[in-house]
Amino acid sequence: MEIIEKAPAKLNLFLDTPFRHPDGAPEWKMIMTTIDLADYVKVMTVSNTKKIRVETDTGFLPQDQKNLAFQAAVRLQKKFRIDQGVQIRIRKNIPVAAGMGGGSTDAAAVLRILNQIWQLKLDLNQLAKIGLTIDSDVPFCIYSQTAAVTGKGEILEPLRQIPPVWIVLAKPKASVSTVNILKKIPYCKLQHGNFVQAKAALLNRNLPCLIGSMTNVLEQVTINELPQIAKLKQKMLDFGADAAQMTGSGPTVFGICSKLSRAQHVVNSLKDFCEQVYLVRPCHLNTNYLLTPKFEKYSQI
Repeated sequence: MEIIEKAPAKLNLFLDTPFRHPDGAPEWKMIMTTIDLADYVKVMTVSNTKKIRVETDTGFLPQDQKNLAFQAAVRLQKKFRIDQGVQIRIRKNIPVAAGMGGGSTDAAAVLRILNQIWQLKLDLNQLAKIGLTIDSDVPFCIYSQTAAVTGKGEILEPLRQIPPVWIVLAKPKASVSTVNILKKIPYCKLQHGNFVQAKAALLNRNLPCLIGSMTNVLEQVTINELPQIAKLKQKMLDFGADAAQMTGSGPTVFGICSKLSRAQHVVNSLKDFCEQVYLVRPCHLNTNYLLTPKFEKYSQI
């Protein structure tokens, strides 16, 4: 049996961390949404072996236990003592090491698919708890809808969809290590955002208020490693984006535009400064299992 699922990228509209837990994990205050830039994950079960294999169409991803999709299959296989092997094929459209949750969303797709194939009858909340053992972004990616995320990533509060906008993504050539960035968070120097105000803006679908509330406290940490992020952010604003911010630990910068014409102008203007530029929209993943998404191709701008 095989199933294919869409695995959408995520963006951090708000990212703050008030403290670090004794185990070293950050406490999060985040607001995330999903966009229509997505990987596609195909999972097939193999009856004559318990081996798990991962194949991708890019040479930049590990295909062993370092791959989060691989880890997701291992977690379910061991937890429920499944004797079948698994073959996972990932068509990558989300840039690797970009701060958009590419590995986490692939892992979430594997959990959703194997839940169906192996008839485990787990609800999304149960899958999210398993996902948290893989990465802090996996619980959000299980649901893949706009939400406030707190705790270590396991507490999700669904929010209303972001008002209709166009989003321009720009990823510099350089990549960053999330683990290294998190180790360098200067908690005593952070300027925290207004989490309550940002949530209220989404609940009221107030775009100007949302833009005014956007925060990413990791931005300056990553800019210290890659100063070009600050330049790229300023370029987006100069070219007409209503707001610009780094997502996750970076290095991808996204710009929000209320008008398509303005977004297209920003895209065209950025091409001279950045090779990977995308024009996307917010979306919600259908997680009711009624339909299996087709294997589609996402084209870079």
